[in-house]
Amino acid sequence: MADDLAPASEPKGSGRLAQNILYFARALRAAGLPVGPGSLIDAVRAVEAAGLGDRADFRATLRAVFVKKHEQTLIFEQAFDIFWRRRGLIDKLIALMSPIAEPPTPEKARAPAGATRVADAMFKREADKLERPQIELDYRLTMSTDEVLQRKDFAQMTADEIARARLLIERMELDHDDLRTRRMVADPRGARIDPRRSFRRSLRAGGASIELARRSPATRKPPIVAICDISGSMSDYTRVFLHFLHALAEQRGRVHVFLFGTRLSNVTRALRHKDPDEALALCTSTVEDWSGGTRIAVSLHNFNRLWSRRVLGQGASVLLFTDGLEREGGADLAREMERLHKSCRRLIWLNPLLRYDRFEAKAQGIRAMLPHVDEFRPIHNLASIKDLVQALSGHGGGTSDPRAWLRG
Repeated sequence: MADDLAPASEPKGSGRLAQNILYFARALRAAGLPVGPGSLIDAVRAVEAAGLGDRADFRATLRAVFVKKHEQTLIFEQAFDIFWRRRGLIDKLIALMSPIAEPPTPEKARAPAGATRVADAMFKREADKLERPQIELDYRLTMSTDEVLQRKDFAQMTADEIARARLLIERMELDHDDLRTRRMVADPRGARIDPRRSFRRSLRAGGASIELARRSPATRKPPIVAICDISGSMSDYTRVFLHFLHALAEQRGRVHVFLFGTRLSNVTRALRHKDPDEALALCTSTVEDWSGGTRIAVSLHNFNRLWSRRVLGQGASVLLFTDGLEREGGADLAREMERLHKSCRRLIWLNPLLRYDRFEAKAQGIRAMLPHVDEFRPIHNLASIKDLVQALSGHGGGTSDPRAWLRG
């Protein structure tokens, strides 16, 4: 693993620093960052040009080379702290794989977002080199990996688990959510008679006989409008939720997506690309306030004023994806939520904070938003996304009454 930072007086020919930067670049690539040979060479040259002053300068130099997008900053910071600051990681890994069981330790606090993904990338290469003991286990009373993945938090997933979660999300389908319209279409078993088509058929036989043509009301998929929070506390969950919206757009074609932090951005056109990675890359490149602050009231005001009449017609359902932690709050947020609720057929609030069992609606922004939503649901793992799909399909999908949270 990584040695400590080499002193400034160390000769350049030793290669210890360049080798450590190489290992660090491999860990970043395994964690999901697009780090290639060119970036590695640029990083070594940048460090040599900038010099090794203090650790903050070294961190800033590597961040300037390896981080290309806003959402990659979290993974880089976690990887830098683990790789360049901690010591004895190999010894701890060997101790964990020892056949001698250690005494149980108390339950630890939840790891920060992205830490599991980085640690898995850091230890994967070294763990493969160690000889693994052959242990036979009985899996009859254990859970499968897919069942564990259904309940695992998105922020605690590794890079491989996120890739598997994306594949499972693409397989989810909505059914039985069609709405009847006033437009009529030809239907041999329809309840209504179509006089015009019936007379046209009779002219083919010279009017000797009349074959009745029937019609029935047409059905169409209602639009889905997603308004997603991309602030610092929501970026990890929003990235996976965008994969769900991309798969939903592939099935239905009538999905409008808006992202907001301190401003509102329409990324519907970017999300229409066939490749999900390219679609998300275009979304993040067009948004300037990713992982920044949150201004829910201002963003909803801009949506109601500029976009509501364009996208909220024909029985549209709105998915509001945010934690509700508004710094401004007040009557403006309640007024904008009321207007949004009256403009759509159904307003569903998706909040990752509901993953906590002791969650209470005490924040001013949350209490201002709850009276104006139809459903209040968690959105932090695959099971919650599955419940959302069932709710959109008209099959329920768990308790979601927002009034229960206000009474509590």
